[in-house]
Amino acid sequence: MLYQLSDDPEQFPDPSQALDEPNGLLAFGGDLSPERLIAAYRRGIFPWFSDDDPIMWWSPTPRCIVLPQSYQPGRTLRKLWRNHDFSIRFNSAFEQVIWACSEPTEQRPDTWITDDMMHAYIQLHHQGVAHSVEVWRNNLLVGGLYGLKLNGVFCGESMFHRQSGASKVAFLALIESMKSAGMSLLDCQLENPHLMNLGAQLVDRTDFILHLNQALLLQCNQFPSA
Repeated sequence: MLYQLSDDPEQFPDPSQALDEPNGLLAFGGDLSPERLIAAYRRGIFPWFSDDDPIMWWSPTPRCIVLPQSYQPGRTLRKLWRNHDFSIRFNSAFEQVIWACSEPTEQRPDTWITDDMMHAYIQLHHQGVAHSVEVWRNNLLVGGLYGLKLNGVFCGESMFHRQSGASKVAFLALIESMKSAGMSLLDCQLENPHLMNLGAQLVDRTDFILHLNQALLLQCNQFPSA
């Protein structure tokens, strides 16, 4: 059964009710208000839809995650982290990052980051919930990522690169910041080859919700500022 959301931003069906096909589709409707988005992410649910579709809400299984406190990058990533000549900043160009993530690429000709989605996450950024990690070279933004920080979990939304290695450096900078802040879960949502090459793992929905609930109980330090 596919649920239609009510006007109550806190009301979501249990993620265990998500469809098997398409994998993880749980509900439709509602809006992208900050209150509803935060309520969704705290339950392991996220929006994902195209411009011509209603808002669709998902909680797939398996779930793609990283556990930052035990994360060990491979040799190639360690070498990149030691030797890169990029500058890393946090939250200095959030809107530029989300715009860059929305641009079509050869590997991703269509974008799910609609204008409404961008507006919603920019609102969350102004509220101190959504954050960006930015990779710069010669004062040019060449890579980055953005997502939501909720206590001990970071819900990663999207990343981009304009120069080789830039998105990998953004990912590693995020992991290091999460370690320093005492955070325990990076929710990468959906599996893709790039994330798996970076060392992400897959867990079933039940295990993911356990990790999520534990991470939400943590009182963690703030991310670095710009």
